[in-house]
Amino acid sequence: MGGTGVQTPKGGFPVKVEKIFTQADRDAIAAAVRAAEERTGGEIVPVVVEASDEYEVATWRAATLGALIASLVAAVVYGAADLWSPFIVAWIALPATLGVTAAALLVNLWPAARRAVVGREILERRTIRRAHQAFLEEEVFQTRDRTGILLFVSLFEHRVVVLGDSGINARVAQEEWQGIVDGMVAGIRQGTPGQALVEAIRRCGELLERRGVALRSDDTDELANEVRLAER
Repeated sequence: MGGTGVQTPKGGFPVKVEKIFTQADRDAIAAAVRAAEERTGGEIVPVVVEASDEYEVATWRAATLGALIASLVAAVVYGAADLWSPFIVAWIALPATLGVTAAALLVNLWPAARRAVVGREILERRTIRRAHQAFLEEEVFQTRDRTGILLFVSLFEHRVVVLGDSGINARVAQEEWQGIVDGMVAGIRQGTPGQALVEAIRRCGELLERRGVALRSDDTDELANEVRLAER
């Protein structure tokens, strides 16, 4: 398996991967994968998604909270002002409706608010689940010696996951990935995700070389080198 880390991409929600990774970035990433695989038997697969889940729970949680807060404020104002109104139903229904609408808009337009409502545990769990899904979808396991590596970046969640296949895990300790994750995190926070991925790939190659994941004389390029970009 691998490690997880936090990164902060530029822009709002959703973050469009096509705008973050230019064609020059994609070419540089593919070249970095080729260069790393020329030195080791590992097969590196970079995957970037805008988000690992739609997080509908965020909208429901925010709407419920918004309705409660707005209704409470309305009740306090109504009671403190000692108001009498024939439209008591409006005092009950209107604030709740406004609270639901405002809260739902907030979590859908402000990424930080949406992440806060979802909670760290759910973000972590959904990102790791999506990384494992990507591992299967991209057939990272389809190598002769089970030496595939997934570099997974989920932009909305601000997380990076590295997953190695069994042939990699037999030689590389889980904690050794964390340095690579941290390097990706730092680069993406600086607004250079393309360069961060290139550097992470280079370091993956160096790590595999140090751990004896040797390149065979009859080795072939078993998995495509380009970065995979997706909304989910």
